[in-house]
Amino acid sequence: MISSSRPIARRRALAAAGAAAALALILAACGSSGDSSSMPGMDHGSKSPAPSSSTASPSMGDMPGMDHMASGNGLSDNKDGYRLTSKDTTLPSGKQAAYRFAVIGPDGKPVTDFALDQTKRMHFYAIRTDLTGFQHVHPTMAADGTWSADLSSLAAGSWRMFASLTPNSGTGKGKDFVLSRTVTVPGDTAKTPLPAPATSTQVDGYTVTVKGELMAGMAHPLTVSIAKDGKPVTDLEPYLDTYAHLTAFHEGDAAFAHLHPTTKVTGNHGGPGLSFHAELPTSGNWRLFLQFQTGGKLHTAALTLHVG
Repeated sequence: MISSSRPIARRRALAAAGAAAALALILAACGSSGDSSSMPGMDHGSKSPAPSSSTASPSMGDMPGMDHMASGNGLSDNKDGYRLTSKDTTLPSGKQAAYRFAVIGPDGKPVTDFALDQTKRMHFYAIRTDLTGFQHVHPTMAADGTWSADLSSLAAGSWRMFASLTPNSGTGKGKDFVLSRTVTVPGDTAKTPLPAPATSTQVDGYTVTVKGELMAGMAHPLTVSIAKDGKPVTDLEPYLDTYAHLTAFHEGDAAFAHLHPTTKVTGNHGGPGLSFHAELPTSGNWRLFLQFQTGGKLHTAALTLHVG
């Protein structure tokens, strides 16, 4: 009996040693792994799961020129709880009219506290959907938060009204918003073909030339030069805290983009060269509207730019 029991004892000892080794390996794995949930039954909520590959790798927003890709085109009347509201769905054709609206905050109340942006608390744009009509005005706000944008004569057709704003309080404090709604101007709504892409245009005797190879979703410099009678213009006056204001709208959907000036105002006479930070999110044709001031008069030049 003694001789037959020895193999059994040895087997039991080996089994016990194997179990102990397995338990040691499990405990070591639990103690060293940063993701306890990778082992069935070992997730006790004491450790956070390891970042997935999608969160560990840089996002598109971390890549130069790719932040703002998903938002900011202004084609919605609401964003992050802020809403552009208006009772005006039509405006008269061929005469001055006021478009009245309000910005409602996440708390359901009209927003009345706005930060200054290029010397104004609100920039308002009216653009015909075929991009052949454009107005940039600065509306006035009543005490109850109702804004009134005075527009000059509007041609018949469909128009989109953009409000560019920055709340100065609340959850959206310091954030830039562009919200829009559409209105109809009764009458002949025949669309006018968009002028072909070009690098220069003329307005009020001035020649405006644009240089820059733009690619969708990428930040690129854009330069603008202004001449008159073949001579460089050097008497540009400050307008909205810059020497020129530049906005762009995309053909087809009228998506909005504001091209930020990088040329600093250093006096009462600027030009002829101006620089802008251009980041247009979508390829295709964009209609650019450049506004500059000389002799106290505001000029608006328009040209079509193709973005690859």
